[in-house]
Amino acid sequence: MSNPNKEKEFEVNLTPRQIVDELDTYIIGQKEAKKSVSIALRNRWRRLNSDAAIRDEILPNNIILIGPTGVGKTEIARRLAKLAKAPFIKVEASKFTEVGYVGRDVESMIRDLTEIAVSMVKAEMQERVKPKAEEQVEERILDLLIPPVKKKSKKSPSQPGFQADEDFDPENASTEELNERTREKFRQKLRNGELEDRKVEIDVQASGTKSMQIFGPAGMEEMGINLQDMLGNLSPKKTKKREMKISEAREYLLAEEAEKLIDHEAAVAEAIERVQSSGIVFIDEIDKVAGGTGKQGQSGGPDVSRQGVQRDMLPIVEGSNVSTKHGMIKTDHILFIASGAFHTAKPSDLIPELQGRFPIRVEMDSLTEEDFYNILTRPRNALTKQYQAMIKSEGIDMEFTDDALKEIARVAAEINSSVENIGARRLHTILSTVLEELLYTIPDDIKEGNLTIDKEYVNKRLDGLITNRDLSQYIL
Repeated sequence: MSNPNKEKEFEVNLTPRQIVDELDTYIIGQKEAKKSVSIALRNRWRRLNSDAAIRDEILPNNIILIGPTGVGKTEIARRLAKLAKAPFIKVEASKFTEVGYVGRDVESMIRDLTEIAVSMVKAEMQERVKPKAEEQVEERILDLLIPPVKKKSKKSPSQPGFQADEDFDPENASTEELNERTREKFRQKLRNGELEDRKVEIDVQASGTKSMQIFGPAGMEEMGINLQDMLGNLSPKKTKKREMKISEAREYLLAEEAEKLIDHEAAVAEAIERVQSSGIVFIDEIDKVAGGTGKQGQSGGPDVSRQGVQRDMLPIVEGSNVSTKHGMIKTDHILFIASGAFHTAKPSDLIPELQGRFPIRVEMDSLTEEDFYNILTRPRNALTKQYQAMIKSEGIDMEFTDDALKEIARVAAEINSSVENIGARRLHTILSTVLEELLYTIPDDIKEGNLTIDKEYVNKRLDGLITNRDLSQYIL
């Protein structure tokens, strides 16, 4: 039985409006989609804080996002998971096959999600034990630099810090005291960063060791069933000596010590709890498994597998037990968000049972010229800011005029409407075309200074793009 108080520790308490405000800093428009996912996320907190008698009966309302590529479907789900600090996985429905066909079965998405959760929890635990691990790493590095002297007798008790240097007589001092004083001097140098480039020799796990793997039915490899796991620690892990700088050795040893300090069983238990209570699975391209039917309702070719994939998804989305190498996972309270462009298929082409598992449907809006302008200027990770940061690394400041950004937005909207609507991804094509020459000539020809990208420069660089009505070379 899960502990609700434990769940509340990692469940983020954000109101729907706060969630939308956070999503607005990265994603432009799509108010309806943001509203739906914010309610779904808040409902999790409401469930965990509801009466225990009914808590397990409250199931999530899964969402299906419908809209063209590049409008923010995946980004909304990814940012939502980061906000919730929840285990998150993005899968493509087209990668799965029906049980009995060669390929990945749909249960593998839950197994992968569990692995992500275990890694997430272990990383958090390692961060919590980092101060303790750093102390142990310092001692290990000192042991490499100044090996401790083994005490021969109990006559010389540990010295209380050796504060009074004037009372210290090197000639009459014991070996242990001399050793300890040397270690303290080196400890101070270590903390001051004076020994970072000094090389030490440490034992590292040998890579490329031969291992045998069992090949069995599909899915066995994902369960982690191989000969090495089955034999466990029967054969010791091989190590080899490797020389590296103290700065590099510290990172390696820190990971090693932190790994020793964490409770692996507790990490797995908490990870399973998180997956079951707050896991998010984003199923992209669900329209690709919504194949139409042929004569008399019979489907041929790949449609057999497509409908089989839909049938296999049913129990997982509705709630079932999935076996993983860490234990059984109940999928009842995992939030599933599906998405698809639905250009050639319709949501109604999905089998009725699966449609019923996604009760909330949100139509995503196509991006307008104004949206493109906002995408270039408002988000924290705007593409223009990314290019500015990259060019800044060369010692050059680059600015875009407002007219230039409006022109880029106008061209993006025009090409999307006249060729193929690929959403915000069109901006990658256009900006790379606009900045291609600059990115090539920096730093050979342009070594320093300030650059201003104006409308005239944009038009000059996009001249061929705008006049060429075929535009095929600019389609991503």
